[in-house]
Amino acid sequence: MMRLTPISNLMEKPSFLPPFMFGLLFATFGVILSAKYSSITVDQSALLALKSLITHDPHNFLTTNWSTSTSVCSWIGVTCGSKHYRVTALNLSSMDLTGTISSQLGNLSFLAWLDIHQNSFLGSLPIELTNLRRMKYLDFGNNSFNGEIPLWFGCFSKLQTLSLYLNNFIGVIPSTLGNLSKLERLSLGGNQITGGIPNSLFKCKELKFLSLFNNSLEGSIPTEIENLTLLKTLGLGINHFKGKIPSTIGNLTTLEVIDLAYNNLSGEIPLVIGNLASLQMLYLFNNRLIGEIPLVIGNLTSLRELYLGNNKLTGKIPLVIGNLTSLLVLYLGNNTLTGEIPLVIGNLTSLQSLYLSYNKLTGEIPLVIGNLASLQMLYLFNNRLTGEIPLVIGNLTSLRVLDLYNNKLTGEIPLVIGNLTSLRVLDLSNNKLTGIISCFFYSPFCY
Repeated sequence: MMRLTPISNLMEKPSFLPPFMFGLLFATFGVILSAKYSSITVDQSALLALKSLITHDPHNFLTTNWSTSTSVCSWIGVTCGSKHYRVTALNLSSMDLTGTISSQLGNLSFLAWLDIHQNSFLGSLPIELTNLRRMKYLDFGNNSFNGEIPLWFGCFSKLQTLSLYLNNFIGVIPSTLGNLSKLERLSLGGNQITGGIPNSLFKCKELKFLSLFNNSLEGSIPTEIENLTLLKTLGLGINHFKGKIPSTIGNLTTLEVIDLAYNNLSGEIPLVIGNLASLQMLYLFNNRLIGEIPLVIGNLTSLRELYLGNNKLTGKIPLVIGNLTSLLVLYLGNNTLTGEIPLVIGNLTSLQSLYLSYNKLTGEIPLVIGNLASLQMLYLFNNRLTGEIPLVIGNLTSLRVLDLYNNKLTGEIPLVIGNLTSLRVLDLSNNKLTGIISCFFYSPFCY
């Protein structure tokens, strides 16, 4: 026989459910709260371990601010995510801190941004940093880290920026950096790195900025550099690279800056340089380049700075130089250039610095020089220039340096030089000039 439960009993049973459900919810919330608190405690412990290794904090940034009495998410330089309240970014840059890096920093498992550049951190980098698998941005630049660049940097699969410039790293560039398929910016300049550029580096096809300047790198510049088709800045200056500038560089049409200065590069400036229409700065000075300045240089109408000095270039200054109307600096000194200063130089009305010294230039200083109203530095010394100093020199009221030393100039020193009130360096010696410098306004030469 079926037994029916009285309605009165059914009504009584639910009265036991609310306490049970309340207890369950409280326990669940407690677990979540405990996990959240535990995570914050882990992050706090990691940062306090870093603080304990700071031996000098002259501005008391961490001494007074990183306190257990406040939330780690409110500490100076610390950013937390809004979802998990875990530390996602740490920026201690330019705080004048001295110390070493704690291995416990590797416990900040949500950290994606670490910037400690421009301090005095020293020692080596702990391998525990490999735990930071979310890392996208690492800037350890301008510190005093030493030892070799760790191979394990290649494990940061999400890394987009790696900056280790201006430290004391030695050894070679690790081939494991080629694993960083998302890397956009690599800055290793100002260290003591040796060897060549590893071919694996050219697998980093997202690279836009590559700076290896001021190391002791050697060998030739690999032709595989053409793989870096997104590259905007190529900085290989102040090294020991030799051989020719690879013609494959002409395929890097997004390049805006090329710095190959202070190396042992030889051969001619490749004609493919004319393909680089976006180029704004070209530094090839202090090498062993030969031949003439190629006419394709006139294609580079975005150029602002052109440094070809201290090479073995010959021939005349090409007329196409007049196409470069955005130029601020033109440095052709210390070559074996011949012929006259071309009249098209007067087209460069934005020019601030003109270096043509230590060549074999002849003829007169062109009158169009007076068009260069923004000119601050004019170096024409050690040439074979003749004629008089043109009166239009008085138009260059922004001039700070006028160096015409050791030419064959004649006539009287023009009175208008006294108008150049910004002038700080004036050298007219070793010419055949007569007269005196007259001062109509203040000038340091009027004492």
